[in-house]
This record gives sequence, C-alpha cells and structure tokens, in this order.
Amino acid sequence: MTQATSRRLFLRHAGVLSALAGAGAPAALNLLAAASAAAQSATDYKALVCVFLLGGNDAFNMVLPTDSASWQAYSTTRNQAPDSIALAAPGVAPVPSAAAGSPTRLGGVLPLQPTNAQGRSFALHPVMGSLQTMFNTDRRLAILPNIGPLLMPTTKTQYSLSSHPKPPRLFSHNDQQNTWQALAPEGTVQGWGGRMGDMLAGLNNRAVFTSISASGNAVWLSGQTVQQYQVGNSGALRLGADGNGRLYGSTAVASALQRIAAGNRGGHVLQADMAALAQRSIDAETVLRSALPPATDAAFGTAPASGNYNASNDPKLQYDNPLTGGRSSNSLAQQLQVVARMVAAGASGAIGVRRQVFFVTLGGFDTHDAQNRNQADLMAKLAHAMRYFDDTLGALGLLNNVTSFTASDFGRTFTSNGDGTDHGWGSHHFVMGGAVRGGDLYGRFPTLTVKNANNNQFDGSPDQLANGALLPGTSVDQLGASLGGWFGLSAGQMADIFPNLAHFDAGSRNLGFMSA
Repeated sequence: MTQATSRRLFLRHAGVLSALAGAGAPAALNLLAAASAAAQSATDYKALVCVFLLGGNDAFNMVLPTDSASWQAYSTTRNQAPDSIALAAPGVAPVPSAAAGSPTRLGGVLPLQPTNAQGRSFALHPVMGSLQTMFNTDRRLAILPNIGPLLMPTTKTQYSLSSHPKPPRLFSHNDQQNTWQALAPEGTVQGWGGRMGDMLAGLNNRAVFTSISASGNAVWLSGQTVQQYQVGNSGALRLGADGNGRLYGSTAVASALQRIAAGNRGGHVLQADMAALAQRSIDAETVLRSALPPATDAAFGTAPASGNYNASNDPKLQYDNPLTGGRSSNSLAQQLQVVARMVAAGASGAIGVRRQVFFVTLGGFDTHDAQNRNQADLMAKLAHAMRYFDDTLGALGLLNNVTSFTASDFGRTFTSNGDGTDHGWGSHHFVMGGAVRGGDLYGRFPTLTVKNANNNQFDGSPDQLANGALLPGTSVDQLGASLGGWFGLSAGQMADIFPNLAHFDAGSRNLGFMSA
C-alpha cells in the first residue's frame, strides 16, 4: 500500500472524527494515527469470519459435559415428557429404524479429548463427527464455554441485584443479536467487526472490500467509516445486469442503466449519496468479476459435467441430512464458498486488501418445539460447512490466515418446554483456524445441576439461573479482544472498541486461544 493511499484514508477518518467535536476526539485521532502508521508496515493477510446462528442455539446439546454428576443432571432435566430432548450417552449405538432426528436414531454423543479437561469429560452432538476430528486430531478447533454479553463479571447474587449493571433487554432476539454484534441493543449501528475494519482499513488499497457480508445486512460489519459490501453465492452483485453483463440481452442497455444509476443530476445530498453508492457497487463488481477465482475450481467446488454451475447441486456443498438419510444442499457451505473465493482473491493481492471481516448466517435455531429434528439437521449443516471451509482453506494454503468463530442470539434454557427449549443467555461457541490453539476449552465449563425441592431454581450451580439458563462466565468483549490481538489491533484500539474490557482483570482480557 502506498503512503498516499494510507494518508487519504487517514484524512477521511479524521474528518469524520473531528465532526464529532467531543472531548474524546483528540484521543481518537491519536489512535487513528497509530493505526495508520501500523498499517504501512504490515505485510501479511488475515481475515475474520463470523458464523452467526440465527435464533439462539441450544448449546447444551452441542457441547456436553459427560462426567457422572453432569450427565445425571443433564439426563434428569432433559429426559422429560412428552418428548425427551436428552441425547444418548457416549458409546450408544444408533438405531437406524428409530424416528428421524430422535436421540435413539442418532446414537451417542461423540467424546472430546481436551488438553485441559478441568477434571471432567466432554462430548459433541452425534452428527458433528467432522468437528470431533478437528478438535481431537487436527487441533484447529477450540471451544469457548458459557460465553455471552456482559458489562462486567457477574455472580448469581449480583445478577439478582437491580443495582448491578447487566446487559439491557436480555432474552430478546433482536436486542441480543445486536448486542452480540454491536455490544448494545437494537438501534446501535456500529458493530465490533466494522470497528476493527475502521482501525485496519489503512492496510487496504480498496477499503470497499474490508467488510463483506454473504448474508445480507449485518450490524457486526458496520463501522464509523467502513461500509459493508454484500456478495451473493455466485460472487459480486451486478447492478441490473445478468451474469454475462447484459440487460434485456444487451450489454449496451446494461451499461446505460449503470451510467444513469451512478449519475447525480439534481445535486441533492440524498441523490449524491445514492449515486455514490451505485458507483461504488459498479466499480467493486468490475474488480471482483476478474479477481474472484471460479467456484468450479477444485479447491472450491465441482465443475459440472455439462451446463452451468449450480452451487445447490455441488456435492462439496451438500451434507448428510440426518432426517432423510440422503444428501441435501447446505446454504451455509454455499456462503462459505464465496467467502473462500474472496479470501483467495484477498490473499493473492488481486483486490488490494490485507485485512477483511466476513459475515455468514445459518437460520432456524429458535427451537421452541420439535428440537430433536430441527437441531440434528442444524448441527449437521454447521459441522459440514465448517469442515468444508477448513478443507478449502487448507487446499489454498491459507489455514493460518483465517480465523472463524460462531455466535448466536443467546443460549437456551436447560429445562424443556415439552419438546423444545426457551430463550436463555450464556452459550458455548467454536473458534476455528490454523492459528487457533485448538483441542481445548477456553473458560470454565459451567456446573450443571437439577432444580431444588421447590422446582424453581438451580441452587446447586453458580452458573444456572431460572430454568437453567446460563449466566455467562466469559464476555463477548473478551472474545473480540482475543481475536483483535491476532488481527493486529493494539491494546489501545481494543479498549476503544470494547469499552467493557476495563471491568475485567487484565490477565483475563485475552482468552489465549490464538497462537499469535
């Protein structure tokens, strides 16, 4: 990157900050200057990928403690009428003739071998064999137990006090999705992924490719100055034109539409913004059209024997469906395919970037009912997509350059509502990548117990609230700061992005799951 490019980006950011005219502006400008200076000396490529599980994943059935006391509490609580949502113990053979998605048909949970087992034993959902291998053998998958939004460390006693600061609007889908992504409820417009992009955009000649969504608009990607750019499964989105650059069969018509869309005839501020946005999209698509490697390249997909490529028919992007016993299209794998193609273009220097943040989603996790069937299918999709992405990055030689992590609205209740679960708080999540110190748990795994004699509280656990929802032991801020250090952010920049870090002990702000 040239010094002129870095200087232009610095001045653009500085103009936004000076317009704030607040007491914090000088400090913010100092941070920005440090970021600009650092940007000129970095030469490597790195990317972060947020895999958001929309609806609130029931992590109690994704990562499970299997030591005797924990398993007894788990089985007692979740093996309830009319439809048990307790999975089978390790080693139990699957019964293919049982109902699709049922614990009996799935068989036992899959044992894990963490480096530091905390005096307990653990397992994964029965359909996540590929992630079991990545954790136990490849050691590129780490588990963050009981993580969620926190303003400061909080005990059960403190949680019961109205005076103790807690994240607002807990248990609300929209608000907690926003809090995970932007550290504040719905209405907040800047996410911590986008803020990271702000700090490091000086590394990128084309800032438009800093923040990329393969799943529509996402607040996690929005910064103060960095704007998210959206791609589809086939790559860049073309304004008015088809895949061949034609509109009504004509390239001339398509070009005329683009000229009109990017023109600013009236001089109104809104017209100018709309024209600039259209021109940005046109310019970006022009670059990506030639820079993105084809989806049919062997690293990403399977070239069809005849006809046009269709991602939904690509065997690499299909998973073993536990409900049908056949192969089904995986929308998450399709999103990660285009992310992998973007990563390949970024790492090669073809699109002028050294730091990128990506956002993908998998929906359907609001499992208030039919949880056995729904979650088995969702876990199979997640495991397949993550393994596909890891394999693809391996084929590209970029395992160490990309770190992916899961996130979700919230965890769910330990108790069953009959055949599903309700909204909770803390949850378990994965971090994956070649730079991840995999094969271990980062954070204390919560204590699971049963309700008291009054059947209204989990008195035996310091971690479980009413209905067994988890009080997080690790904060989203700590996750972000741990990723940010690897990504290239300074301590001062992370304190700016994650203000709640100041309430956590200095030694706990980096969770230690990144190797560098």
